This record gives sequence, C-alpha cells and structure tokens, in this order.
Amino acid sequence: MKNFMRKYHVKRNILKYALIVLGCFIASVGINACYVPAHLLTGGVTGISMIMLFSFGFPLGIQSLLYNIPLLIAAYFFLGKRYLMDVFVGTMVFSFCLDLTKFMNDFHLVPDHMLSAIFGGVLCGIGYGIVFRNNASTGGFDIIGAIVKKYYSFDMGVVIFSFNCMLMVVAGALFGVTQAMFTLIGMFVAANITDKVIAGINHRKAILIVSNKSREIADGIIYEVGRGVTFIHGQGAYSQAERDIVFVVVKTTQIAKIKAIVNTVDRAAFMLIVSANEVLGRGFSLPGIELDKLRQGRTPVETDD
Repeated sequence: MKNFMRKYHVKRNILKYALIVLGCFIASVGINACYVPAHLLTGGVTGISMIMLFSFGFPLGIQSLLYNIPLLIAAYFFLGKRYLMDVFVGTMVFSFCLDLTKFMNDFHLVPDHMLSAIFGGVLCGIGYGIVFRNNASTGGFDIIGAIVKKYYSFDMGVVIFSFNCMLMVVAGALFGVTQAMFTLIGMFVAANITDKVIAGINHRKAILIVSNKSREIADGIIYEVGRGVTFIHGQGAYSQAERDIVFVVVKTTQIAKIKAIVNTVDRAAFMLIVSANEVLGRGFSLPGIELDKLRQGRTPVETDD
C-alpha cells in the first residue's frame, strides 16, 4: 500500500512541477512578447524590474531573481519551509523564463498598445493561474502579502493591490499617464483571467429540485442522463410537509435533458440551477480513480466523465 501511495504522489508531483514550468513560460511570453515592446508594466517585483529595464536596460530575469532573494529569506523565517519550497521553484523558473524569452522583445508581434495590454494580460493571466492553481507562486509581492496577512490579518489581495497602485504612480510619473492606463488595463485582464483559471474553466451546474415526485425525477436522471443523484431531506416552512430534495451535478450540455425530465414528471416542481466552478470526486475528477487503480496494481487510464 505504501508503494502505491508513493507512486501516486510522485506522479502528482511530477505533473505539478511540469505545470508550474508551463505557467511560468506562458507568463514570460506575455511579458516579453506584448508588455515589453509596448513599454507596459506588470505588477509586483517583475513590474519594478521592467521599470529598471526601460530606464537602464538591466535584464529582467536576473533582476527578478535578485529582488526576490531577500523576500525568499523572509518567507523562510516568517512562513516556514513548506511555503518556501513551491515559491522558490516558481521564482527560479519564472526568472529563467523571463530571460529565455527575451528574444521576443524585438518581434513587435502586436503593434497596438491596447492589443498588447489585452493579449499580454490574457497570457500572463493564464500563466499565473496555472502556477497559482498548483499552490505555487512567482514570488514578489505575494510573499509580502502572505507575511502581512499572517501577522496583521490584512487581506492579501488588498496588500498586493496597494503595492501595485504605488507602482502605477511611479510608472505614470516616469513614462506618462497613457502608458500607466494601458498597464492598468493589462493588469485588470490578467487578474480576471487568473481568477478564471484558478477557479476552473470546465464549469459544471449544480441542480436542486423540490418536488412531490422526487423518486420519479431521480430515476429519470439516473437512467436517462447517467448521473448520480443525492436526496437531501427538506421540510416546507409554511406547509410543514416533508419531502426529498433532488441534488445533482451535471455538465452544461445535460441541463436541457434534466429540464425535460422534470417538466415531464412534475410541471409544478421547483428547480434551482447554479454554477459550480470546480467539482471534485468520482465521475468528475480522476484522483480517486487513479488511486484505486494503483492499489490494484494497474496503470491508470483516463476515462471520459
């Protein structure tokens, strides 16, 4: 059993660090292919490095690494070894990728500043989202935010946003208000894309159905849609009538079939459909299935949920 668990965790860690590398590479492409040619900034320590790049020509990756060294030391003392490990990997890889993709500065792939801000934000958002989704970080202001949150109970997002606002003031003074405004657009796009990636782009729908014919509705969902159903005990506040509430999580494409089943069985049924950004468990994610197969000594094979 221990060997199976060890294999499982090794495989998960390999995938995790491979995704961290991929995320850092995508974000560095966004910076070097879109932001730098348009003289736009990103947030955090990388933004400070970009100011020094535009002003004195210092390499981005080396700067980012040097500026993060004192922050990594602070993370070790204030946040512990476990936090430091993934942040250290993310910081080193990101700094390397920034200099690796430096050649893209000369291509000017996107000549328009607005498009540079938007597409740079999209690429950075995807990259950062992949890194954050794997419990890692590229260092910088994230470390400061984590320390302040731990010891002073300030919201991490507010702390990071405050530092980035100060960075924008400096950028506006050095490079003009127009560049600062385009930078804000890029930051806004990147932040929203990052949130989408972290939350999960493969959304599901959670459905609650209140009906006097819950058994018939559940049977229809199980046999016609092929989804598992859970009964939740409920009671009407006014009528005091007890009934089973049908709870099911489905793909977006299966909603129409669920509605048809409910409408056929009970036109008076009350149905609530809400978005579920991320669903974990058998039938929707693979970890449990993989673990079972590892226990049985078989090679995991992905299945369509």
